[in-house]
Amino acid sequence: MSRLCAILVAALLACGEVTRAAAEEPRHGGTLTFAVTAEAPTTDCHATTTYAAVHVLAPHYSLLLKVDQDDFTKLTPDLAESWSISPDGLTYTFKLRSGVTFHDGTPFTSQDVKATFDRLRAPPAGIVSIRQALFADITGIATPDPHTVVMTLKAPDASFLGTVALPYNCIYSAAKLAEDPAFPAKKVLGTGPFVFGEHVNGASWTGKRFANYWDKGKPYLDGFRALFIKSTAVATALQGGQIQAEFRSISPGEKAQIQNALKDKIVIQESAWACKVDLLFNSQSKPFDDVRVRRALSMAIDRWGASEALSRITILKPVGGPMLPGSLLALPRDELAQLPGFSREMDKARAEAKRLLAEAGVGALKLRLVNRNVNHPFTPAGVYVIDQWRRIGIVAEHAQLDVSQQKAAIANGDYQVALDAFCADSDDPNPLFLQYLSKSRSPRNMTRNENPDFDAAYDRFRATTAPADRKRLAHEMEKMVADTAFSVPVLWYSRIVAHSAAMKGWKIIPSHFANQDLANVWLSE
Repeated sequence: MSRLCAILVAALLACGEVTRAAAEEPRHGGTLTFAVTAEAPTTDCHATTTYAAVHVLAPHYSLLLKVDQDDFTKLTPDLAESWSISPDGLTYTFKLRSGVTFHDGTPFTSQDVKATFDRLRAPPAGIVSIRQALFADITGIATPDPHTVVMTLKAPDASFLGTVALPYNCIYSAAKLAEDPAFPAKKVLGTGPFVFGEHVNGASWTGKRFANYWDKGKPYLDGFRALFIKSTAVATALQGGQIQAEFRSISPGEKAQIQNALKDKIVIQESAWACKVDLLFNSQSKPFDDVRVRRALSMAIDRWGASEALSRITILKPVGGPMLPGSLLALPRDELAQLPGFSREMDKARAEAKRLLAEAGVGALKLRLVNRNVNHPFTPAGVYVIDQWRRIGIVAEHAQLDVSQQKAAIANGDYQVALDAFCADSDDPNPLFLQYLSKSRSPRNMTRNENPDFDAAYDRFRATTAPADRKRLAHEMEKMVADTAFSVPVLWYSRIVAHSAAMKGWKIIPSHFANQDLANVWLSE
């Protein structure tokens, strides 16, 4: 797994509180109540990208490997207690834990791992595997015994273990998948620390402690309760004690508000964030099939000014291309500023944008911008982008939809231009570049385009292990993204999580997808 450099090491934890919590003895009991500011469109981990799914599903499922919350640069065992790699880098052998059971009491075996990863890499008809392209190099999965899984690749992949550990790779029951490949979208059944309780649409989701969880003594909580509330209500709910945490992020203004109100009763943890807001163009909707139009709309946006303005009121701040700003393979800022859409010289950029629109014959363009009806960062980001377009004569309607409606509109191609979050499952380049692959190769492509040149560059990148070559190819792909402008980043996120001081055992990492199974979380009161 590719790792962040200084940006990760400098993750701004609430160090004093976290350090003290680590020294305390965890206690059992209690129910954690936390907020989820959206509701997932499906309960199938493999078919979704939204945090709204993983924040309620992760406590019910296990992974093969997972990110270590104490060091995000490392992986830690989950259902695989150990693993090894052949000298040629093509064979990965995973030794599985014994004595693990699903919540219905059936034993977990290597067949469940095989069925899960076969579904991820080659889903049956009618089943969506959003990350299918990441597993395309698996040529076979063998199960020599109930506690051994052997995966063979067609080429070495420096990112493979990190790909296996992505938080949406929930391990499903092979028997249930054999009965019905769509079973996970209908019922929640895993081997995780919590058994599914109930889901009340629009209100709540609950889980209760799984007494036979493989990690004896865990989980510490008796259960959890997730409340579906709007993002604008999180700060008030924390202050009023209705919730003890919200694991996505709050805004800088909310941080100050909560700290002033709750003092030492609240803990704030902060970090970098592998998450961004993207500008999407439907390449099958005219005139956005014309690269000149797409590039012009991207070039009209002052991203550096956006960073200064929006960081005061939202979680948006870092300017970057497809790679997490400051990470090892990302373009340096001075090189990024030379790309279309990232210029600091906005008078020149907007003049060129107007020229491109005139050349394309759409000088008086009107469009509909599809966005989420989530207060931060989507509403301010949408207002800012529309104002930027106004400066080159573009009139845009701001259509803000519920998350499920917005996701459906984008997935179905029922839009012209959209703003949406792309939050990678890790900071690794492989998942970060998935959305730019051709639609025929990647379900994460929401712009419905084919881009064979980018596909070829991605394949060269995946086959390369030499650090210098990986950096060169990553830079090449970042430039291709800006040039073709099917989907381009607007700004990246900074993560701020507030939780009750009574909640212990959880540490922030630069992903709001990973580290959400709640197995280590406990309440001091």
